[in-house]
Amino acid sequence: MLVSMRFLATMLLVLMPLCAQDTPPEQRKGGGGGPPKNLKVLTPEQLQAGIMQQFRLALGVQCNYCHVRGDNASDDNPKKIVARSMITMAHDINAKFPVAEGKVYVTCFTCHRGKATPETVAPAPPPAGGPQPQ
Repeated sequence: MLVSMRFLATMLLVLMPLCAQDTPPEQRKGGGGGPPKNLKVLTPEQLQAGIMQQFRLALGVQCNYCHVRGDNASDDNPKKIVARSMITMAHDINAKFPVAEGKVYVTCFTCHRGKATPETVAPAPPPAGGPQPQ
C-alpha cells in the first residue's frame, strides 16, 4: 500500500505541470485557411499564382504595407484602396494595347521600380564626360 501511495504521489508530481500548461496557439497555414474574402479586383486564381508576391517585390514592401496584420480581408488600411485603384489602372492601360498572347505592357514595377512611392521626376543627367546611359 505504501508503494502504491508513493507511486501515485510521484505520478501526480510528474503529471501536474503538464496539465497546468496553456494549450498551444493555433497554427495558421500560409493561405489563411479558407477561400479569400473581400476580393474586388483580383481573382482567387491570381492569388494562387503568386500575384501578391509580385506586388510586394515591385513595391519593395512587406504585406502589412497594404494589409492589416492578421486580417488580409480588411479594408481599414487606406493603402489597400490605393493599391486596388492602381491595379485597375494597370489593367486598363494593358487593355488598350493590341492583344498579344501573354504580353503585358505595364506592371507595378513599370513605375514603382522597387519603391513604395514611384519617383515622378527624372534623375539628373550624369556630369559631362561621365558614363553615358546605354
